[in-house]
Amino acid sequence: MHIRRSPRRSRTGVTLLSLAALATLLLSGCSSGGVTSSATPAAAEATLAPLPRATPSALAPYYGQKLSWRGCGVPGFECATLKAPLDYDRPGAGDVRLAVARKKATGPGGRLGSLLVNPGGPGGSAIGYLQQYAGVGYPAGVRARYDMVAVDPRGVARSEPVKCLDGREMDAYTRTDVTPDDQRETVGLVDAYKKFAEGCGAQSAKLLRHVSTVEAARDMDVLRAALGDRRLTYVGASYGTFLGATYAGLFPDRVGRLVLDGAVDPALPARRLNLDQTAGFETAFRSFAKDCVRQPDCPLGTKAGDVGKNLKAFFDKADARPLPTGDADGRRLTESLATTGVIAAMYDESAWEQLREALTAAIKENDGSGLLVLSDSYYERDAKGRYTNLMFANAAVNCVDLPPAFDGPDAVRRALPAFEKASPVFGEGLAWASLNCAYWPVAPTGEPHRIEAKGAAPIVVVGTTRDPATPYRWAQSLSRQLSSARLLTYQGDGHTAYGRGSACVDSTINAYLLRGAPPAAGKRCS
Repeated sequence: MHIRRSPRRSRTGVTLLSLAALATLLLSGCSSGGVTSSATPAAAEATLAPLPRATPSALAPYYGQKLSWRGCGVPGFECATLKAPLDYDRPGAGDVRLAVARKKATGPGGRLGSLLVNPGGPGGSAIGYLQQYAGVGYPAGVRARYDMVAVDPRGVARSEPVKCLDGREMDAYTRTDVTPDDQRETVGLVDAYKKFAEGCGAQSAKLLRHVSTVEAARDMDVLRAALGDRRLTYVGASYGTFLGATYAGLFPDRVGRLVLDGAVDPALPARRLNLDQTAGFETAFRSFAKDCVRQPDCPLGTKAGDVGKNLKAFFDKADARPLPTGDADGRRLTESLATTGVIAAMYDESAWEQLREALTAAIKENDGSGLLVLSDSYYERDAKGRYTNLMFANAAVNCVDLPPAFDGPDAVRRALPAFEKASPVFGEGLAWASLNCAYWPVAPTGEPHRIEAKGAAPIVVVGTTRDPATPYRWAQSLSRQLSSARLLTYQGDGHTAYGRGSACVDSTINAYLLRGAPPAAGKRCS
């Protein structure tokens, strides 16, 4: 699947999910020991069980640690290192060091505690998000009353990052054809997934077994204690909703004010998540198509019904003859890179104009540079050919959290009609992109499960009706699972809702964070 972090909030180029990791992006399940289920093995019947309230004596040193804050190069922010056990079942077997950052409450008004933020992914840097957006862009009233805090989850960015491929290898990986036309191309795609997985296994073997969402949620509870907070207050977007909901399921009595924006449904298996998301991207694309044909310069036709067919024809041409881009490293725009660029723009409607311009250059001038910019932003590749570890961590977490969507090419082929029905434009590529976890070097530790968090304080779940990456139905499902959830609906486009221009959404969430007042049942914004 392809969840990914929220692209927000830059309003310029989008930074999202990767097509190759795409399918695996789907979020994931839970780790061993945290799920209970009935005798029936149906995924939807498994439920995340809370952990004992008493802290085990073996974990006491972690819960009792004091953070040593220091400057970290960004004015107004402090950084520290948090220790957590690599394996919670064997706390004496080694530690993982987690990077933490904060910006203290600015006042006026009494301090309400710490507000932990996570932008999603899995694999997005929470510290980068805090320093570049949340710590300066969240509403002033929220920043006045809370210490804004972020921790990069284990395996991500500054927290002992998972490593897999170098820049040149990633360039080759991102160009891999994910719509194979014959057996030779199918073998090439499988080989690319295997090489990616082998690289992760060779460079991060010890860590790969311990980057699950359950372990990351347990790390957040250690951080809560180190910060001196009795309860966790948290805003998570996209995959960050799964992380936050998992925390609530494990520690319902320690839930403070939780906002889960762009919700993921933890009860679904990987294939269903991927299929739902494929339909979500189709929904977003249709909104883009309607907007495009209203513009005088739409490069994909004058009728909304023709936009998808014309885009698919362009992808086919790029598959046969990749476009020049003027890239310093000689990269050309392949079908896979072009598709990634288009998908990136689906996350935020403010990127539609940029996408139209990029498609115009590609279709009318044979210039693939604009789509390559969008694709590079999505993969977090810089001008020097360096990639962050976003895609590595993304695959590592997803592949350990859930059993793979498919076990081989034949299974993908059988599922193609359903995926292509869900999205005639993106379905084929997204189905094949769901194959990569089949070759992962570490067995999954999680499974699909419900999260009820019985006894938790009110939790706000936010769903956007035309969200491409986390379909609205997932927010509806999660809000029904969580015993104390209130669903806030945003009728609109784009991925996530808080801080994206709706005064109704922002004021509702601000009231909850500052006064503890959850939205009224059935609250809808536009």
